[in-house]
Formats: sequence, C-alpha cells, structure tokens
Amino acid sequence: MLNAEVKKLLNEQINKELYSAYLYLDMANYYSVESLDGFENWFYVQAQEERDHAMLMRTYLLNNEESIKLTAIAMPDVAFTDYKKPLTAALEHEYTVTASINNIYAAAYAVKDFRTMQFLDWFVKEQGEEEKNTSDLIKKYELYGTDAKGLYMLNQELGTRMYAAPSLVL
Repeated sequence: MLNAEVKKLLNEQINKELYSAYLYLDMANYYSVESLDGFENWFYVQAQEERDHAMLMRTYLLNNEESIKLTAIAMPDVAFTDYKKPLTAALEHEYTVTASINNIYAAAYAVKDFRTMQFLDWFVKEQGEEEKNTSDLIKKYELYGTDAKGLYMLNQELGTRMYAAPSLVL
C-alpha cells in the first residue's frame, strides 16, 4: 500500500500528464492550421508521449492495488501569436512538469518509498530529455527558423520524428 500523500500526488500527476497531451495536441493543431506539418508532427508525437506517461502512472497505481481518481482536464490557455510561442510555452510547461515529478519524488523519499522512487527514476531522466529536446528546438528555430528557407528545412526535419513507445517496465 502506498503512502496516502504519494498516492494523491501520483493521481494528480496522471491528470497533469493528460493535460500535457492536451496542450501539445493544441499546439499541433496550431501548426496544422499554419501549414507547418513538420511542427505539427513534432507536437503530435509529444502528445502521444505525454498520454503514455499518464498510462504508466495509472498502471503503477493499479499494480500497487491503488484506486485511480480522474479529474477534468483543463482547456489549454496559451494563445499562439507566432511560430515561436508554442515552442517557448512548451519549454515552460516542461519545467513545470519536472518540478511536479521532483515533488512526488521528494514525497516518496520522505517516507522511504524506494519502489516509487525507482519507478520515478525513469520520469526524472525523461524530463531531462524533454527539456533538452524542447530547448534544442527553440535554438534551431532561433538560428534559422525565421528565414523562409530555414523554416522550410526545419519543418522537414521535424516531420521525420517518429513516435516510440516508452521502454519502462513496470
């Protein structure tokens, strides 16, 4: 049986991960309307990954005989005024998710819940990758995305991103 606070935080994180998927799908929609299908693809893949993160946490709770409490997913509240805005909003969002994962880890550490800490190790590493990938995308956009030809090439590159299911074993 999990500590009540750890269980509560993991349940809340499921909702946060689903919101992340929702947010990234909204960003994909923005780029689709702007005819930037590579950017759309990048964020669509990102949405799939976030949904998977929620499902991993759901499975972890169920494997520990804990109940799941799903709550409403908030509507994304970021207005996109240019091609860069979703990129910077995504990075800020990843920082928020990292802080939330770290908070759950700290709660598990406080009660010596080593199993949950081991489970969260994958998410800690994943958040490092998420922040770096998004930061690198912003840097690429700043380097050559404001030029029409550069934007075209970056869009082509982002279109090659493929979804890969997470390799975490529960």
